Amino acid sequence: MLIFYQYVITNQQEVNPMSLGHICRRDVVTVSPGTTVGEVTRIMEDKNLGSVIVMGTDGNFGIVTDRDIALRVVNRCLDPVRTPVEDIMTKDLVLTLREDMGLLEALEQIRKSAVRRFPVVDVDGRLKGIITLDDIIRLLGREISGVVDVIENEGPLF
Repeated sequence: MLIFYQYVITNQQEVNPMSLGHICRRDVVTVSPGTTVGEVTRIMEDKNLGSVIVMGTDGNFGIVTDRDIALRVVNRCLDPVRTPVEDIMTKDLVLTLREDMGLLEALEQIRKSAVRRFPVVDVDGRLKGIITLDDIIRLLGREISGVVDVIENEGPLF
């Protein structure tokens, strides 16, 4: 089913089924700032993740990626058992995306950044999910495949 440009009307509001709130991963793994890098690494391995969100008690958050661990811990010979994740995480996120953003609007923002993972927040800035460039590529691939199927089924035979 192609839903790329389809909108649904509910209670006199348009709801875009391709909004980030509909397509992001809602099962975000979060840790506290004091969690050790060693524990975060175990979580990432157990859950096959490339990143986790670090949630502060004040509602602010950062992100730590497998690349952060390689460059900021391994490369600097830090002890992962003693190093809290807050010491190596990215605190000033380059880009967060709102859950009410459409995919095309989000892609315009993403093009301006140099990151691959994006926390998805509500209008009040609360974490609601995460979306990665890999997720977007897979989604667009499925949508394009659906268009190809329509063209092949409806197109004339040579």
